[in-house]
Amino acid sequence: MVIKGKRWLKTLTIGVLAAVMVTGCAGGSNSGASEGQGNGTLKMMWWGSDARHEATKKAIELYTSKHTDVKLTTEFTSWDGYWQKLPTLAASSSLPDILQMDAAYIQGYAKRGQLADLSDLDLSGIVDEKVLENIKIDGKLYGVPLSYNGAGLVYDKVTLEKYGIKLPFNNWTWDDFFAYAKEARSKLPEDKYPIDDLRNIWEFYQFYQTAKGKGPIFQDGKFNLDKDTFFEFNNIYADFQKEGVVPPADQQLAFKENDPQLDSLGSGKVMLRTASVGSASAIEALKPGQLAVNSNPIGESGGGWAQSTIFFSVSANSKNVEQAKEFIKWFISDPEAGQTLGMTRGIPIDDEVYASLEPNLTDGERFGKELLDVAKPKALPFYPAPAGAEDFTATYKSEMESVMFGQVTLDAAYDVLVEKGKQAESKIK
Repeated sequence: MVIKGKRWLKTLTIGVLAAVMVTGCAGGSNSGASEGQGNGTLKMMWWGSDARHEATKKAIELYTSKHTDVKLTTEFTSWDGYWQKLPTLAASSSLPDILQMDAAYIQGYAKRGQLADLSDLDLSGIVDEKVLENIKIDGKLYGVPLSYNGAGLVYDKVTLEKYGIKLPFNNWTWDDFFAYAKEARSKLPEDKYPIDDLRNIWEFYQFYQTAKGKGPIFQDGKFNLDKDTFFEFNNIYADFQKEGVVPPADQQLAFKENDPQLDSLGSGKVMLRTASVGSASAIEALKPGQLAVNSNPIGESGGGWAQSTIFFSVSANSKNVEQAKEFIKWFISDPEAGQTLGMTRGIPIDDEVYASLEPNLTDGERFGKELLDVAKPKALPFYPAPAGAEDFTATYKSEMESVMFGQVTLDAAYDVLVEKGKQAESKIK
């Protein structure tokens, strides 16, 4: 897969009727799914919050008021419930006609032939051509992007200025990032820390490896943990731990993102932390008017990522592919639909739709757009862990936490991770 979406990751990230039948979060009938009669009957399924559910239902009602020749049934649920149910539907060849898809899973469904090729759908003037090219799988489009996402940094500008610390700046290198951390440590009170210790988060290390031009940890189905880069990165953080540049392991692991009392940044314990565009609004609410955004550190290949991670796909078994494609195109580009959907799936993929929303955005929503704008220029593709690598990612977390607590050596942890990574190669779908 060439996707050019868990800490950040949830993520973030996904012709209709005169009479819309809506089934609630507990689920609903599967009739009218991909085995539909080819007469304009569609089924659509998505995950999300209550706000997303309500906005999507209203958008569907808007569409059905103008397209009475096509019927739609809908089903929506939480993230966990969605990904528990979808594999069962796929196994029985009863995927809904239109299904919300996430970057972390779309490759597996496409590779198994379960998604329709949407490459002939004309999205010119709606979706940037570079965006489309970045998300193609083996040269084909299997999901229409719904919104932008990305990764960057947020920092406490007010506190850093208070202590006379040089502020982060966009497109800084990893050396600049580490230099900031050292300088800030020398000027901050003992109970405040320049950065988090994220050695137990495999994605954060992957930012470093990809920026160095070594590629992602899983590349084209092959395990790719560069030993020299891995040791270089972790030895830097080991020194930071000894010097108090990062919080002690027990304090670090007690932090809880976006919790007013337990968030590392929101609680005032850490001055700078990672963030996704999707979570930026929640972060801004922790310290209104006090935070600023910054790009991830970059290397020779760039740094961080910025792209769409949520899509609408169409079942390969759908009898109504053309009607499904027409609806999806309308969903992402119609001005009225845009006003109805707002920011419930993130920053709209159609720039004109976003521009129409901008005057009425909240400060938190604007903060997310600011983060996206600084993440974009040097962004790398988004490299999620492929299906089959779950044991590796879980082991990475536990092994590196043991390293942080001094319970195992880095050499021992590396050996375990290599073994798990090699095992994952045979499972990658």
